[in-house]
Amino acid sequence: MWRPLLGWLLCLIPALAMAQDEPLRVAFKGELLSLNRAQAISREPLPADLQAPLGSVWKLFVYAWLVDTGAREPAYECRGQSKEEVYCCTPGGKIERDQALVKSCGLYFEPARLGIKDADWRVYWQARQAPEWLLDLPSLQPATRVSVAALLKVLAVMPAQDQARRVLLDVVLNAADGNVAGELGSRLRVKTWSWLRDQDAASRQGGFAGWTADAEPIWAGGRGTSQRVLRDYAQALASVIPVEWPVDAGRCVEVGLFSRYPLRRVLSGESVVSAGPLRGDYRVEFMNGNALDIHSDGELFLLNDTLVARVDREEYVARVLQREASAEPVEAAKALAVAIRTYLLQNATRHGDCLSIDDSSSRQRVAPRPASAGTRNIAAWTSDLVLAGSAVTYHSDQPGPDRLSWQQAVEQANAGQRYDAILLHAYPRASLSRWDNPVASCEVLPAAQDWLQKQRHTWRPRLDSETGYNEISSFAVCRLTFGRPYVDRERQRIYVRGVLSLQDRLDLTHEYLHLAFEAHPNGQDETYIEGLARHLLLE
Repeated sequence: MWRPLLGWLLCLIPALAMAQDEPLRVAFKGELLSLNRAQAISREPLPADLQAPLGSVWKLFVYAWLVDTGAREPAYECRGQSKEEVYCCTPGGKIERDQALVKSCGLYFEPARLGIKDADWRVYWQARQAPEWLLDLPSLQPATRVSVAALLKVLAVMPAQDQARRVLLDVVLNAADGNVAGELGSRLRVKTWSWLRDQDAASRQGGFAGWTADAEPIWAGGRGTSQRVLRDYAQALASVIPVEWPVDAGRCVEVGLFSRYPLRRVLSGESVVSAGPLRGDYRVEFMNGNALDIHSDGELFLLNDTLVARVDREEYVARVLQREASAEPVEAAKALAVAIRTYLLQNATRHGDCLSIDDSSSRQRVAPRPASAGTRNIAAWTSDLVLAGSAVTYHSDQPGPDRLSWQQAVEQANAGQRYDAILLHAYPRASLSRWDNPVASCEVLPAAQDWLQKQRHTWRPRLDSETGYNEISSFAVCRLTFGRPYVDRERQRIYVRGVLSLQDRLDLTHEYLHLAFEAHPNGQDETYIEGLARHLLLE
C-alpha cells in the first residue's frame, strides 16, 4: 500500500523542483531571454506568437490617455466600500494619479469613473496605430491575452511615456524593501502585473512591462506575483539590463566655474579668447598665478571674465564625481553619486530653466572638462536617485552626522557593502527616492529619538548585564502612520506613534530592544522583550 504512494511522491518531487525553478522570461530588444536567479540561461529571437495576460498593465494605457489629453480628473477617495481599496488608500484617505499608477489602484483608473467614452478611446488609439486589443475599451481587462511583441511595439510609441518613466521609478524603489533598487539602481521604469497562471488557477504568474531608463521597452513574466519576480530575479535582471545614458538626463545645471579664483585670461593656443562659447582645448590663467588646461565641447561659456558651464544634470553629477573622487570602487562611487545629486537638489537655486550652483570647495567642485566614461556610467546607473529625509553633506575623509566620508565609503565598498548600505550608514534617517518626488519613508520623530538616546544611558548598567544585548550605534525613530509599532532591522529604524503617553514609551522601548537583541535568540522572544521593557520603564 505504501510503495505505490512512495513511488508517486518520488516522481512528484522533481516536478515540484522544476516548477519552483521555472525561469523568468524577459522580452527586450527583439529577444526573449530566460533567466534563473543569477543570470541569463538562454536567448532566442522574440517569438511573434508569444502571448501573456495584460494584467495590471491596462492601467498604464489609461494613465497615458489622462496625461496626454490634459484630463483633470478628481482624486479617488477611499470609503471602505471595496476590498480593492487596499491597493489605493486607507478609509478616509485619497490617492492621486501618479501614486495610483505606482500602487496599482485599479479603482482610480476605471473608465466609467473617469468618464472615458468607448468611441473616443477607439479614435484616440487608432490614430496611434495601436493593436486591436487596445482599441476596444471594454476588452481592456487583466485577463485579456495580448501579443508581447505588439505590447512592446505600442510601449515604444506610447504618449506620455516620459512622465510615466519618471513616476514608475517608484515601483522599483518600493519593491522588496528597497532591495531591488539596491541591485538595479534606476535602470527599470516599469508597471508590475500579476494574474492567474494559465494552467493552474490556484497559483499566480506575474512580471512587469515598461521601459529601461533609456526608453527601451521591456516585458517580463514568470511564476509567482510581480513582487516575488522583482525580489527573486533582481540580481539576474541586473546582469542583462545594460547601463545606458538616460534619454532624459535632467534639467540643465548652470555652474559658475572657479567661483573663488578670479580669472586673468583664457588662451586658445597663444591667442586671448574673448567672450562667447568655447569649443576645443584652452588654458585658463588665474589672478593668483596658477593655470589650468580645460576642454569644452560647446558647454562652456566665457561671460564677463567668468567661466560658466551649462550641462545636463547627470553630466553634472558625473563631473563632480570625477573631480571630488573617482568611479572606483563602484559601490562607493554609486553612493557618492546619489549624495552629489541630492546636494544639488537641496542647495541649487533656479536661473531661468536651469538650476544654478557655484563650483567651489564650499559647494561641489566640478571638472572643467567632459566627464569620463567611468563616471558617466555611475551617474547613469543612479540617474534620478536622491535621498529624502535629511540634509546631505559629504567629505573626503571626515564622517559625521548626515555626512558621508569618501574614505570610509571606499573601505565599506572594499569590504563588500552595496551602495545602499553605505548610504544608510551615512544617512540613517534618509530614504532612497526619485529626483522629482523626494519622499522619505521615514518621517523622523526628533522628540522620541532624543528621549530614547537619553534613556539608553540610564539603562546601560542593566542592559550590559543582559546576554545578547548590543547597543546600536545609529538608528532612527520614525512616525508610524497605521498598524502596530515595528522595527525595520535592515535599516535600523523604529516605527512608533510618538513618545507622549506611557504606552508610546513602552512601544518605543520594546521595539528598540528587538533591534538591540537582533543577533540573539532573546530578540525573538516577545515575552522576554516585553518583560524587560516594562522593567526598564516601570521598575
